[in-house]
Formats: sequence, C-alpha cells, structure tokens
Amino acid sequence: MHWADSVAQNLARRGDSHTIAAGITPSGVFHIGHIREVVTCDIIMRACNDAGMNARLLFIVDSIDPLRKVYPFLHSDYEKYIGHPLYKIPPPDSEGRPDLEAEHNYAAHFLNPFVEALRELGVHPELSWNHEAYESGKFEDASRIFLNRRNEVAKILTEISGRPIPENWYPYTPIGNDGSMDGLTVTGWDDPYVLWIDEEGNEGKSHIGTAEGKLPWRMDWPAKWAVHGVTCEPFGKDHAASGGSYSTGRQLVEFLGAAPPIPVPYEWIQLKGMGPMSSSTNVIVGPLEALDIVPPEILRFLISSNKPKRHIEFDTGTELIKKAELYDHFCRIYANENEKSNEDDSARKVKLKEEQRGSIRFAQVVPRDMPMIISHKASFSHLSMLAQIRSDDESVWESMRASGMLDGEPPESLVDRLRRMRNWISSKHFPDGNKLVIQTSVTDEAKEALLIRNDVSPDDSTRSYLAALVETYRACEWKDETIQNAICDYARDHDIGLREAFVILYNIHLGKDYGPKLASLIAEIPREDAIAPLVDALSILDGA
Repeated sequence: MHWADSVAQNLARRGDSHTIAAGITPSGVFHIGHIREVVTCDIIMRACNDAGMNARLLFIVDSIDPLRKVYPFLHSDYEKYIGHPLYKIPPPDSEGRPDLEAEHNYAAHFLNPFVEALRELGVHPELSWNHEAYESGKFEDASRIFLNRRNEVAKILTEISGRPIPENWYPYTPIGNDGSMDGLTVTGWDDPYVLWIDEEGNEGKSHIGTAEGKLPWRMDWPAKWAVHGVTCEPFGKDHAASGGSYSTGRQLVEFLGAAPPIPVPYEWIQLKGMGPMSSSTNVIVGPLEALDIVPPEILRFLISSNKPKRHIEFDTGTELIKKAELYDHFCRIYANENEKSNEDDSARKVKLKEEQRGSIRFAQVVPRDMPMIISHKASFSHLSMLAQIRSDDESVWESMRASGMLDGEPPESLVDRLRRMRNWISSKHFPDGNKLVIQTSVTDEAKEALLIRNDVSPDDSTRSYLAALVETYRACEWKDETIQNAICDYARDHDIGLREAFVILYNIHLGKDYGPKLASLIAEIPREDAIAPLVDALSILDGA
C-alpha cells in the first residue's frame, strides 16, 4: 500500500469529510522544500478522494505573522518594518528596497509565484489568508478561551516544552500604535480587549476580533485546526519533536472542543551538497526555477515515491536523469497488465508493486488520470543527447521517427519535456559531465591518450580496429544496432577489451572517457562527421 493510501485509510476511521491543511509564512522567496508540504497534502487529498471520501486541500497563509528580521535579500530600509504583520508592509523591489508604489503587499509578493508553481504541479488549494480570518473574527472565540484559561495554557506549555512561562504572561500578541508587535507588554485582559503598554510607556488595547493582534504560534496553530476543521496536516519534523508545537497543540485544541489532526511529519528537501534549503539564508532553488527544468510529473514523483519521513536530496545533475528514467520505468510497469501482481508474486513483491503504482498514480499532474505512457521509447538521457546535438525541435522528432522511437507527431507531454530539457541544458544546473561537444578532429588530450596506448601496445591493434570501423561506417546501414555490432565485433576481432574500445572511441568522438550510449550517439551524427575524427586518429597513429 502506498503511504498516502495508508494515511487515507486512517482518516476514513474519522469520517467521510476531511480538510488536509498546509501552512506557510510568506516571509521570503519560496523554495522547492516548501513544495514538499503542499504536494504531500495534495497526494493525501487525492488518496482520500480515490477512496470515496470528500477531501479538500486548504493552504493557510500566515500573512499576519510579523517580519522577524532584515533577511539577506532585503535592504536595511526594512529595519523599520521589523515586527509588522507581513500583509501590512510593502514588497521589496528589484534592489530589495520597500516598493511603496506596489499594488500588492509583502506576503502576496512572495506567495503568488509559489501558487503559480503549485498550479503547474496540478495542485489547486483553497487559500486562506490568516489576517483575513483574524479580521473577520474567526479567531475571536479561540483567543477568548485561551485568555480566560491562560494559567492552564501556561501549565501545559511548561510541562510539555520544558520552558518556564512568566506569571504575568498572556497568550496573545497585540499590535501597537506604530503597527509593530515588538516592544509591547500585555498588562491585562478585559474582554474583548487585551491591554498593553509599549516601551515608551504608552498604553493601549487591542480587540481580539479585529486583527489588532494574534495568538502566539503554539496557540495559533491549534486554533486554526478548530476554526478550519483540519483533520490532517503534514508538517516539518521540528514541530513533531518531543516537546514541540504539535505536542502542545494536540492538548490545547481540546480547550476549543476540537480534535487534533492526524499528523504527517516530513523530512526536509536538501539541495545536494548544501544541506536543507532555507529562504532566510538564501540557500534555495525556487519552485518556478525548478519547474523550468524539471517536468512537473518528475517533481511530484520525487515526493510521491519517498515516504514523508525520508529526507529527499534534490539534485539537478545526474540524479535528475536517474529519477526521470525511474519514473518512466514505473510508468511502463503501471501500464503493463503482465507486470501486475499474480499468484506467484511474493508478499514483498506485491507490496513493492503497489507502492510503485501508487507513486506513479500520485505523480500525475491531473488527478486520477492514467499516466500517459508516451508513444516513444526515448529515455530521458537519450532526449538529453538529442537536445544537445540537434538545435531545432523538428530535427529531434525526425530522428526519433527514423529510429522507431516516435510514431507521428509528438504528444504535448513530450514537447513539454524537450522544452524543459533545453532549459536545463542551458542552465547552471546541467552537469558538466553530461555536456556533449561532438569532435570533428581528435583533441590534444585524446591524441596523447591514443599515442600512449599505441606505445604500450605496439601491435597495431588500435590502428587496425579504427580502420575496420571506418571501412564499415562508410558502407553500413546508419543505425545504432549496426554501429553497436561493429564496435563490439571488431574489438573482439582485434583483442581489444570492450571497455577499452569504448574509452578509445569516446575520447575520439567526445574528447573524454565516457558519454551517452555510444552507438546511439554516433547514429545521430551525419556519417561523414562520425568518420572524420576516426580518420584523424588514423593519421596520428600513422605519423607516430
């Protein structure tokens, strides 16, 4: 059983109607680490709906949270906005300065591109701006209950978190006359007002039903569960730690007459070699940046194929190719009836197939759609090769038709994949090891390697091998199967190990020891262009 189906099974015991919630503070640029939470919610929602339940995905935007500091991407002009709710401060311009002419606020500035990325991933949540919920009085009852029972709340926080709570503490953060939540001391509670005094001795009061303040995080979170009827919520592992905010929230929500949601703790997505992504430290790959190079179904697959508690390392290099090809492999298993479970399968194999099919099912951009098994046989790595050696898309399709990898016109999903592939190749993320430069003559490095081998093995085998290939290439049918046979058969005939033969040819054609499937690469090069560096290599050996 796929992990999302297991969560749905647990939710079914609670009833047929569910709200799966995600919550994020839009304090800076979103990264693909944030995508894990919302896509995990979407996957669980789909699993519930597939099981006959009625589930919705609610994305709670913590827009009333304050700006906590001047982040590296902000100008020092933002110092004056520290402590102000995010929805009440201007967004940064291109230089990081407050843009006072902008039509949208700071929170919307950072949220909107993220929502755009979610839509591209097939995620369409209901948005709930937290400041609007406070303005409309939805949190008034919860605030009143926590304030009236502040001593009980303090006791729970102390016992579970281990942190002492001051005797004069109140579970509410008011907003002062200057618009900031910083520098205020709550002095009392006179329903419906929280009384306070600022650092300059000015006294004031905040109405708990009109967004003149907010609940602190450990009270705000369970209040959201009660207000929105949340039944399941994925959240980062820090909240799930012993003494963490989920531990306190599950007890505090009972004050509000509600039950805690089923928790789904998840691990971070890490950027390979750089650790967990963080907006505040600017260690990020943005969601739109990622989707510019990664097909949305592959990004969803990255999340659907890993249980939430397993950390994910996001790699835009060679691992991306491996992940994409694993996705295509699972797609074929999903579509092939002969691969489905049968009586001879072991319990472990049945379980594995169910998990694989679930991973593909939830990776689809369109819910409950059978994955589109593209009517071509080109692997992700083969498409990477074609995109580099053929500059226009039509020549890529022609090549695929000629090799039997495509029938007729390419499906939209393949056109989209090639577009992102070209973006990837031209980006900083494309691995140097996968870059292809087709050589028309032997490079200096390859020449040196060729001469060293000739000195070590003065039996003329290398020259005879290359000459045989040139002769065959000039007359053979120009397709990868024929070329592959020639490469391997002549290597055996000349007592050259296959690995050594491939290294020789990779050096001649690419100027390095490795590359994509060699025969497929050569078949894509015009015949004379493939022969030219071999002839050059023969000239080098003849002159040695």
